[in-house]
Amino acid sequence: MPLTPWSCANCGHWQRYFAAPPDCPVCTDTRNDLPADGWRFLQPAEVRAGIREGRWRRLDRDMVAFSIAPGYGLNGTGWLLLHPEGNIAFEAAPFYTDEMLAEIERLGGIRYLAASHVHGYGALWQLQDMFEPEVLAIQKEDLWLTKAFRVTWPYDEALELRPGLTLHHVGGHYEGQAVLHDEGRRILFCGDAFKVDQDAAGNSLAVSTHKAFHKSIPLTPAEIRRYRAVIEALDFDTVCTPFEHAPGVTRDIALAVLDDQLRGPPGVRHIPMSELRRSATR
Repeated sequence: MPLTPWSCANCGHWQRYFAAPPDCPVCTDTRNDLPADGWRFLQPAEVRAGIREGRWRRLDRDMVAFSIAPGYGLNGTGWLLLHPEGNIAFEAAPFYTDEMLAEIERLGGIRYLAASHVHGYGALWQLQDMFEPEVLAIQKEDLWLTKAFRVTWPYDEALELRPGLTLHHVGGHYEGQAVLHDEGRRILFCGDAFKVDQDAAGNSLAVSTHKAFHKSIPLTPAEIRRYRAVIEALDFDTVCTPFEHAPGVTRDIALAVLDDQLRGPPGVRHIPMSELRRSATR
């Protein structure tokens, strides 16, 4: 019999298991918090019962963002990049309702599926089960966290999904973290390499980088330099984290965040956009 998908009620991470899993590898990691009231794992029908609606919004550059309300777990966004030769899904919403899946099918389904790291996995397993993409790509260092779905293309330092659309291993926040650079759209899907603080209208106020966001654990200088070496070679005028769509966070802004980190002792600093713009023009 097939194994059942189980979701951690604390962070939303999915695992396939023959019974409720003994624990959650995301919550037991030092970058995250343990559930205050002990483990509780939910099956898909139980998760679906708590969702009022599935949402999607069309963005510019032929991109669609999928989310749910109310939020669940880490509550990430699933990005769908539309392309006439096959759509690309990067990261995933925590769960996909029937209406969300029907909309993806109406838009042409999914040919390529990938994510930056475990905080962006969401319900990737649903997308694989429904659309059977020819590629599901995850960087090899994070394979141990993919218990809910089957990776068809593990990779080392880089993987070109199609011309102009390339995954780059950056590590840092997670050992297997990768960024997806969309050359044509001039977007960097940066995972949690950066965190963008935004107001209710979606205006970007500040940018930070970190090993652990909630616990303010900084990256090491070597990790920052690795980020910088990869990002300096990429051209973009927008970043998308698993949580934010941030036009105006350009390559120069991103490099200014990293250079700020390299100038002093390790620390997590939410640098105002006004300060970053000044640094980027020097």
